[in-house]
Amino acid sequence: MTPNPLLKKLGYSDTDRLVIIHTDDIGMCQASVQAFKDLWAFGTITSGAVMVPCPWFPATAQMCRENPEMDLGVHATLNSEWESYRWGPVSTRDQASGLMDAQGYFHQWNEAVYQNAKPEAVEIEVNAQIEKALAAGIDVTHVDSHMGTIINPIFVQSYIQAASSRLLPNMLPRISARGVEMMGIEADGLQAYAPIMEQLEQQGIPMLDGLFSMPLEHANDHIGVAKKILGELPSGITHFIFHPSVDTPELRAVCPDWPARVANYNAFMSDELKKFIESENIKPIGYRQIKYAMRS
Repeated sequence: MTPNPLLKKLGYSDTDRLVIIHTDDIGMCQASVQAFKDLWAFGTITSGAVMVPCPWFPATAQMCRENPEMDLGVHATLNSEWESYRWGPVSTRDQASGLMDAQGYFHQWNEAVYQNAKPEAVEIEVNAQIEKALAAGIDVTHVDSHMGTIINPIFVQSYIQAASSRLLPNMLPRISARGVEMMGIEADGLQAYAPIMEQLEQQGIPMLDGLFSMPLEHANDHIGVAKKILGELPSGITHFIFHPSVDTPELRAVCPDWPARVANYNAFMSDELKKFIESENIKPIGYRQIKYAMRS
């Protein structure tokens, strides 16, 4: 595996282990906003991403305006996955776009998006989400993907261009990256992207060496799980995802996986895990540093 050229741009060696400790789904519900605020103050996270179409987006924007040092990107959203709590596109209400189900919300699952959404409508929507975040006063640091839906051959060009046209980094794996299956891409399937990915890296587009995440299927020993993942990070730059939320009635009503989201939060609010991160030979960074390196 060739060293990531971004390491030297950031001032690190080829063997250093950098990690973006990243919180997803901010603004999906109130519990996610409070969790981000708590964890940022506690010092165990370095970045997060907001779901612009969701009901608690305005509160997230207010939090960022009041705390401009916060590192927050746009979680490009094309799905509305819950049963009783839904959201839809910010760019259109036209059913012909294919972005919406019969009730006017985003489709719940990836396959329905692939089967129905028009690529030009996806391009308009992801750009509208970024522009809405910028207009709300968020200093957007990057663009990543909710449920990996937009990182699909049908839509990926819009995903990359929406970020690169604004000189923002994407969450994008290198061909040699570990953990790409969590994005719904098999390692063998990633080889189909090889020519374009290599070209993007040559053009200076930042790319990642690892993609790992905390579990949402159980709430058992999340401190131990986090220690194992963080302790085994590869050399290069890793995007480490989790979904922290404080425990609220709203969260319990919305998310069947709420115990895991609360366990994510409690683990990263623990002194034990904070001390572990500080003691390990890993270097937490945020996407703002990558954005500045890209622009240089």
